[in-house]
Amino acid sequence: MNLALFDLDETLISGDCSSLWSAFMVKEGWVEKPDLFLEQDAEMMRLYAIGQMDMTAYMNWTLSPLKGRSETEVTAMVERFVHEIIAARVYDDARQCIDQHRANGDRTIVISASGEHLVAPIAKYLGIDETLAIGVETANGLYTGFTQGVLTFREGKVARLMTLLNQDATQLAHAIFYSDSHNDLPLLNLVGKPCVVNPDAILLQHARQAGWPIHAWR
Repeated sequence: MNLALFDLDETLISGDCSSLWSAFMVKEGWVEKPDLFLEQDAEMMRLYAIGQMDMTAYMNWTLSPLKGRSETEVTAMVERFVHEIIAARVYDDARQCIDQHRANGDRTIVISASGEHLVAPIAKYLGIDETLAIGVETANGLYTGFTQGVLTFREGKVARLMTLLNQDATQLAHAIFYSDSHNDLPLLNLVGKPCVVNPDAILLQHARQAGWPIHAWR
């Protein structure tokens, strides 16, 4: 059994689930200052694209509408979000790839720099039970608006994966990792089979130089 690792945003789905969720929260009236909220979200995503995002600041900003809301309320809203927004954005090629890995008996894991409150339900919708995502803090059943633990971003993805694998790096030798982002180069460079999907400009250049497979999923 080999590892099949998948980034989520722009890899398995068209778009970024965090930004799509931000727009969904605005539509549902969960945000006090919608224009400011979306403007800030867009600016931070611009910084992400060029590798300059402060992920902690981004998460705290985008989690702020959840502060004080119950896990039950958020879970119900996320379920609606997945079916109303995400379902239509899943790439057919991604579904086929996931199905093939499952048929091969591979261990499939979604590892994403989005919040676990979004990643786990989306992965479950795709038929993947294991996820590594940014921890979202709750206390007494209510969201605090903050993250917790090591963020699954850049080197953080490597750290969290190695913890999951009990520091057994030998499992990476035959692992395959699908990603669109240059922010995932720390993990792409470690796995035996890096696969680039719908890459950003920086990752595309790197992949061509390294001779990595490049896929256009639709």
